[in-house]
Amino acid sequence: MACFLVPMGEAIVTTVVQKVVENKEKKVGGERTKKVGLSWSQRLSWLNKLLWGGTALLALEHVWHGEVVPWPPFLTAMENPADVGPMLREMATIGVAMAITVTAIWGIMILVAELKAKAAMPKVKESLVRGGV
Repeated sequence: MACFLVPMGEAIVTTVVQKVVENKEKKVGGERTKKVGLSWSQRLSWLNKLLWGGTALLALEHVWHGEVVPWPPFLTAMENPADVGPMLREMATIGVAMAITVTAIWGIMILVAELKAKAAMPKVKESLVRGGV
């Protein structure tokens, strides 16, 4: 019914946070973030892409099944007061579970990327030393 609204809410918040972090990184300069691997704005952009992509697919699926319509109140569950309770329950269970799952997968992606970056750093330093740079 409206489970896609929870990941969409998280995506809105993380998009705002990403923009703030990008501005702070520009003020500080990229040196500090480049030394430790991925910048926080890059990490958050990955999360945003996962969340917005999932939200778009879920919204499309809900439109396909007639649960979301282009006229007010937009959610068909809102037309009947008896359907509001199950809709909120679905958002609290399915929507929250989806948001947590996507965020956990993102965390695993970041962990793997950071481990690979740390493993590659000695090789990069060694090649720089050999190259005389």
